[in-house]
Amino acid sequence: MAATDNAQFVREFYEQAFNAGEPEAAAARALGDTYTQHNPQAGDGPDAFVGYVHWLRGQFPGLHLDIKRTIAEGDLVVTHSNLHLAPGDRGMAVADFWRLDDGRIVEHWDVIQEVPEEAANTNTMF
Repeated sequence: MAATDNAQFVREFYEQAFNAGEPEAAAARALGDTYTQHNPQAGDGPDAFVGYVHWLRGQFPGLHLDIKRTIAEGDLVVTHSNLHLAPGDRGMAVADFWRLDDGRIVEHWDVIQEVPEEAANTNTMF
């Protein structure tokens, strides 16, 4: 797939898993047989991904992911998102890094930072 196709593929996967609450369908459509997870709170493999999404949505039923931008180069896609755990919260700034192989997502890293109430500048995190 071209980088732009990879970006759309990852975006649709991420929104289906988290916003639509369909991690099984998202994983079946997009994840490779092997899925290496670098988030220390989640396990490797498609089944672990599905379990993690269900756990997170169970803890935070109002969870919503707002993808602000997507960048793709070769087999890598980066999403920059505002993850809201509850309606109306400031949320968290999340940068996710996805690696694809043969049209499937096979690896994931993320960096997560809470959106602060106050900042030293007037810029937003998005």
